[in-house]
Amino acid sequence: MATLTLPIRISMPPNEHPFTYGSSKNHANHQKVPFPNTKWRCSATNQPQPPPRPRQRQQQSKSKKNASDAEKGVDPVGFLTKLGVSNKAFAQFLRERHKSLKDLRSEIFKRFLNLKELASGFDIMGMQRNVHHRVDYMEWAPGARYCSVVGDFNGWSPTENSAREGHFGHDDYGYWFITLQDRLRDGEKPDELYFQQYNYVDDYDKGDSGVSIDEIFKKANDEYWEPGEDRYIKSRYEIAAKLYEQIFGPNGPETEDELEEIPDAETRYNAWKEQHKDDLPSNAPRYDVIDNGKIYDIFNIFNDPVSQEKFRNKKPPLAYWLETRKGRKAWLKKYIPGIPHGSKYRVYLNTPEGPLERVPAWATYVLPGEGNQAVAVHWEPPPECAYKWQHKHPEVPKSLRIYECHIGISGLEPKIASFNDFREKVLPHVKEAGYNVIQLIGLVEHKDYFTVGYRATNLYAVSSRYGTPDEFKHLVDEAHGMGLLVFLDIVHSYSAADEMVGLSLFDGSNDCFFHTGKRGHHKFWGTRMFKYGDIDVLHFLLSNLNWWVMEYHIDGFQFHSLSSMIYTHNGFASFTGDIEEYCNQYVDKDALLYLILANDILHALHPHIITIGEDVTHYPGLTEPTSQGGLGFDYFVNLSASEMWSLLLENVPDHDWSMSKIVNTLVDNKHGADKMLLYAENHNQSISGGRSFAEILFGESLEHASDKKASLLRGCSLHKIIRLITFTIGGHAYLNFMGNEFGHPKRVEFPMPSNNFSFSLANRRWDLLENEMHSELFSFDKDMMSMDENERILSRGLPNIHHVNDTNMVISYSRGPLLFIFNFHPMTSYERYRVGVEEAGEYQVILNSDEKKYGGEALIGPDQYIQRTISKRTDGLRNCLEVPLPCRSAQVYKLTRILRI
Repeated sequence: MATLTLPIRISMPPNEHPFTYGSSKNHANHQKVPFPNTKWRCSATNQPQPPPRPRQRQQQSKSKKNASDAEKGVDPVGFLTKLGVSNKAFAQFLRERHKSLKDLRSEIFKRFLNLKELASGFDIMGMQRNVHHRVDYMEWAPGARYCSVVGDFNGWSPTENSAREGHFGHDDYGYWFITLQDRLRDGEKPDELYFQQYNYVDDYDKGDSGVSIDEIFKKANDEYWEPGEDRYIKSRYEIAAKLYEQIFGPNGPETEDELEEIPDAETRYNAWKEQHKDDLPSNAPRYDVIDNGKIYDIFNIFNDPVSQEKFRNKKPPLAYWLETRKGRKAWLKKYIPGIPHGSKYRVYLNTPEGPLERVPAWATYVLPGEGNQAVAVHWEPPPECAYKWQHKHPEVPKSLRIYECHIGISGLEPKIASFNDFREKVLPHVKEAGYNVIQLIGLVEHKDYFTVGYRATNLYAVSSRYGTPDEFKHLVDEAHGMGLLVFLDIVHSYSAADEMVGLSLFDGSNDCFFHTGKRGHHKFWGTRMFKYGDIDVLHFLLSNLNWWVMEYHIDGFQFHSLSSMIYTHNGFASFTGDIEEYCNQYVDKDALLYLILANDILHALHPHIITIGEDVTHYPGLTEPTSQGGLGFDYFVNLSASEMWSLLLENVPDHDWSMSKIVNTLVDNKHGADKMLLYAENHNQSISGGRSFAEILFGESLEHASDKKASLLRGCSLHKIIRLITFTIGGHAYLNFMGNEFGHPKRVEFPMPSNNFSFSLANRRWDLLENEMHSELFSFDKDMMSMDENERILSRGLPNIHHVNDTNMVISYSRGPLLFIFNFHPMTSYERYRVGVEEAGEYQVILNSDEKKYGGEALIGPDQYIQRTISKRTDGLRNCLEVPLPCRSAQVYKLTRILRI
């Protein structure tokens, strides 16, 4: 009968806790018997251990994965733990999303070397000048059966420049490859060197010395090779012949039948060594084999140290090879460019739905054509004409004062302004106003001007309405020279639905760049929704972000309307505030993974890049690190503030304004409030069918007001204090739309059929800066920006809001050594209003909205600008100030002298 032996492990107690014999009464008289501190194993343990159960294996592998993530500092629910939020459903969603991200990365790395390659598609896609006197064109159109490039350079022929058959013309992923060869000029002969290269841009002035290829090769032989080193290069068969003669002798076999059995390598080597044992050392080989009687020793090579060092120091003759490259003049003399600079072209696709002509998806310059069909322009200016960068990226400031702009409406005249107009006239104004960032909207190429650029058609092209790519580079460079960062309002949340000029039905199929069915269309805006789960779509979008940084030196991005992409209902749903609404079936996990990859890649490739997320739903973790379960944005936009101000100005009487509501809306969420971007009004209030604050305050009401002076005073006062409290109470970033700093009185209305394509409201009235009222408002805004520059208000910690009085309509808070006091009451002024302060001392007014130079009444005299604290506990603080407080005014006090009590 067979016996069963179990692998039982027996553990004995350690010697720190020995057993004792005898009773507890006389244990001191007895010797302790220690046992060694080891674990004993019976003989049965010599048997092989059984494999762990499947559940145990899963737990072990799971623990290993968790351990590896922990070692890298990755915690998919880290920000929930930090905020003390406990929600099983959302935590599980974050863990599943993290697993999906790892799976996505694995799929990406099967096709791309790294994430940088994934985000650098512009290096190979579209038109690319090749050093071998040709242009390579690559396009992604998986639904096409045939692909060619048509344009004015080939008479718009769909057969002259087409993709070849086979792998080099079309791969399994749907990428098409076409070469456009340069043509020899009349009387010119082909290059002597088959792989002749040319310098088109870099070092374009080199290589035109007239030195021939033979002369360069002779120079290389004379300078690079030592005597005898190039012997086997000149006679490539000599080594093989010598080896054959060594093995078989001078009359060796000539056929396979004559070939006898060849001894093994060791036998042949020993025989050769014995034969040459008496040779002089100078005739000995540089290398020898050490044989210690072991089989593997035959592979131990003994090397001459001198020759080894000499070989290592020998650099490849790349310099001579680069010298064979010819310059741009030699290229233009011999060749006619296959596609000259400025040529118009499109991509021709034969699809199951029939032939199509499309503007290439990676086109960098697009011009509107006749009808709905636009054309791409091959932008390859001569290097002597191409723009050369003069300035580096400015350092990223600790606080962002963003000036939001639209190039087209930036001019005074009722027409589309250009890059050059903006550079010459608007940039100096922005610098004078004290802002440190310009944010451009409507810059990417779009078909319809009235869409403000939010229905982009060509994501790699600047809008040709404003000028050329080089003119935009000049604008960015000039801004950098002034110390201004340049941000781009990027729209990757949807795309134009136009088929002739955009990406919709690009290759004839409905699922190339976008989802099919209802999910592929925005529910209300009629735009197309990207298919973020497709690696090729990710390749296109992520490369687009990197392209703007690499090509145009963009310093940051504001991602427009994230709610349109994060949710399948496009954000048009009622939110109750339940956290499970952020992880239910309406959340597009692929879109979230794209945002995580976008932030990870941008911050890895460009450490100083700034990303801003605009999401009306305040998705949890928007500005948290991706390693802690967040989406990785640097800032988020508080969209509620501007909506609140518009509601109060248009619908609520002045005396009914709630101070508590104002503070709660502006502060928004305490968690991550330092990463909040605030604005009183941006382009939405002026463009999207609404009215700017100045139009509400100074518009039609002034024409019918019985007391025009009082109406102007009310409008100016509210305009100033609204902007001041919005500027100073929020996070590290503030935004203002172009012209609103001086109270631009009219809204923006782009030319469209409803206004008979009029440009009368599609401009900015810079001439109003000569007007007294508008000049005073601009002075206040400029001093507000200067105050942040000098006192570093936005970069300080969050404000301590200690006084909010709805009855008196007064708000007060401190931020560092600064004290801000606002009186929103329309009628009541206070001679000695008491507010609390923590530090005892003297406080001096550094900004007063009621000063004459700002259009105020100057009710606070110069002798009242310095106030000393009173030792009386107020607002929960140890001291207080009694300050004059005119109605509809605000003052900023600074602690200038500390009193020790």
